[in-house]
Amino acid sequence: MRKSSKDVKNVRDLIEVAGPTISDAELEQKLARSLTYDRVGYFDSPFNVVTLAVKNGVVTVGGEVADYPAYNDVLATVANTKGVKDVVNEVKVAPTSNYDDSLRLRLYRAIYGDAVLRRYAIDPAKPIRILVNNGHVALYGKVDSPADVNIAGMRARQVFGAFSVDNHLTTGNAAR
Repeated sequence: MRKSSKDVKNVRDLIEVAGPTISDAELEQKLARSLTYDRVGYFDSPFNVVTLAVKNGVVTVGGEVADYPAYNDVLATVANTKGVKDVVNEVKVAPTSNYDDSLRLRLYRAIYGDAVLRRYAIDPAKPIRILVNNGHVALYGKVDSPADVNIAGMRARQVFGAFSVDNHLTTGNAAR
C-alpha cells in the first residue's frame, strides 16, 4: 500500500457498491423491454415465453424457452441489467426433440400464414408465443380480439402431430 503524500488534503470516495437503486416497477419494465427484443433475428422468439417478477431488486425469471442459447441469453440479459441485485432462475428449457422442432415449424406456418394472424409476426413485442413440449402445444400472448384468440386456436389444432393445444391467449383489454 502506498503512503499518502503531504500534498493531499482530502479524498472523495465515489465508489458505489450496491449499484443504482431503481424502483421495482421501472426495473421490470426495463427488463421486459430488453427481453422482448433480445433474440430478434434468431427465429426462436415466437417459441420462448418468459415471465418476470421483481421484488426489492431481486428478479424471478420464469417460463419456458425452446433451446439453451435462448436460456443463456435470458439469464445473461437479466443478470447484467443495472439495478438487479439477484436473479432467481425458474426458466425451463424444452426437451430436445426433432419431433417438437418439426411441430414448431408447422405451427408457426399455420398460425403466421393465416392472413388475419400475420400481423402478429411483424412486431416482436406482440407475437403469438408457441410452446411445444413433447407434442403438447400451448399458445401465449396478447392479441387484439377474441376472434384472433379463436382463429389461433383453430389453426394450431389443425396442425398434424399436436397431441393437445392449450390456448392461453388474452385480448388487449384482459389482464395479463
